[in-house]
Amino acid sequence: MIDPRQLQDFFELPPAELERLSRKFSPLELAKGEDFLRQGSYHPRMAFVRTGYLRIHTETQGKEVTQWIALPGYLVTDLAALFYNQPARWTITALTDCEMSVISAADYAGLAREIPGWSRAERSFIAHCFVTLENRVLSFLSMTARQRYDAFFANHPELFNTVPLQYLASMLGMTPETLSRIRAGRAS
Repeated sequence: MIDPRQLQDFFELPPAELERLSRKFSPLELAKGEDFLRQGSYHPRMAFVRTGYLRIHTETQGKEVTQWIALPGYLVTDLAALFYNQPARWTITALTDCEMSVISAADYAGLAREIPGWSRAERSFIAHCFVTLENRVLSFLSMTARQRYDAFFANHPELFNTVPLQYLASMLGMTPETLSRIRAGRAS
């Protein structure tokens, strides 16, 4: 189970319905290096990250690409796997030991029958995911590598001392060398 207050930022539901939702989550601990989800697998689920950091990544054209680094307070999943029972496109790997609260795809799918306000809350959640994705695409189209770095660093400076820099570079759409040059320029 998860504290219902931890879900209220994602799902706009009255307290009693948040409580019902929270009871669908169960605890899960991952050791550093362990996968929560593996690309190509059929094990859809979603997790709320209580502690630790996870890397969402895939292999494409022979190289690994980091989509995102999930921090405490984030939800992680592969949406296509969760909603459409497709094989996972992403691997989600613990970068540190992690404590999570997990809901299975089957339990997630049943929420509409059990929680009266679920369709509205889920629509709002999906819209939030979509806007986040749009903002990322816009940053790649309209910002320089330096601007993307500065914006990300302003919001998540702790990651630069915790996460391997090649993962951050990939997530920011740059080579590790470019990230090193930007960091060196910022320090001077």
